[in-house]
Amino acid sequence: MLWLPVAADSWAMMSSPAWFESSQCDVRDFASIVEQPVNQADYATAVGVDQGVVLYDGTDLLALADDPDSRRSLLAEFAAVFGAGPGVLIIRHAFGDDDALDAATETFRSIIADEKETGMAPGDHFAAAGSNDRVWNALEKLALRDPATFVQYYSNSALALVSEAWLGPRYQVTSQINQVNPGGVAQSPHRDYHLGFQSVESAQSYPAHVHRMSPALTLQGGVAHDDIPLETGPTFLIPHSHKYGPGYVASQLPEFREYAQDVAVQIPMHKGDAVFFNPALFHGAGSNTSEGSQRLVNLLQVSSAFGRAMEDVDRRRIVDSIYPALLAWKRAGADQGALVNAVAASAEGYAFPLDLDMNPPQGSDAPDAQADVVLRALAEEWSAEELAARL
Repeated sequence: MLWLPVAADSWAMMSSPAWFESSQCDVRDFASIVEQPVNQADYATAVGVDQGVVLYDGTDLLALADDPDSRRSLLAEFAAVFGAGPGVLIIRHAFGDDDALDAATETFRSIIADEKETGMAPGDHFAAAGSNDRVWNALEKLALRDPATFVQYYSNSALALVSEAWLGPRYQVTSQINQVNPGGVAQSPHRDYHLGFQSVESAQSYPAHVHRMSPALTLQGGVAHDDIPLETGPTFLIPHSHKYGPGYVASQLPEFREYAQDVAVQIPMHKGDAVFFNPALFHGAGSNTSEGSQRLVNLLQVSSAFGRAMEDVDRRRIVDSIYPALLAWKRAGADQGALVNAVAASAEGYAFPLDLDMNPPQGSDAPDAQADVVLRALAEEWSAEELAARL
């Protein structure tokens, strides 16, 4: 079965099942999508296309952003790249000649050094711990350590333009530093948050329309804080790969990962350049085969302001209150399905947002959510005190 956009301005699928399963995934269908050419003429403001990646010049964008009509056209163009287009763009000179980038680099590297000194070895999604240096929640850490640099850095117009283009206004920024050291091995090809951090079994449990919705809730980006020639491992990218319907399932299958590694492209970046892409794009950090060059990138994940519940609910308080009743009901012979339903309505069903310093990722799977811990507590009949301690 082949999933293809029906028009250049549409995400609609010609044929789509209610669920995506690994048995439906065919790497030949995937290849027919990702091997499409990219025509620069489709993107009026672009200065070029390199291996399917649309290129822009940050100095040009600043002038356009000041005019309301030009700005709106530019936002539409970026959205077309991320949606019906190849899914990825690079903005050359996204950060100009001001001191913000260098000041932020100095602060980020000081945080890396301090965290190493305290014995922290943050894990990494899709790569082994130790192959690079990670700083989780670098947004907050930069704000607390160097407020003036934070303000200057995040006043950047390029970041604001691409975020608004895909997510609308009032977006929420998070940031993780990734410094790939010499000898650092490439990540596995993958998709990103949300469904990209699920196992195959978990991803298959979400209906197909959620697979199509998830990429509209976040935007991925990376700001180069150093020059990143090919030998230092710039992010590898598979343009158009976000348009393959069952891609959140397929991205974890060996034949898809092998094909993705074969066709992936890498674009050298210069200090101050930025890459942004649809989170459903297959991608990963490249291997650093250089003799002694570190490369530091500020990984940005920008989220929709709408990805929230309507009310502020203290779910931990609810769990603490109802767990004795749940446990008593379980011991009385309650149906397991009924218990699962009660937990689903009360406990947090998703691990994120999470303090990743305290709960570093292990491989590609998301950490246990609150609901997972409660269900395990019921299965093993923990006391309320033990559950409270685990939570």
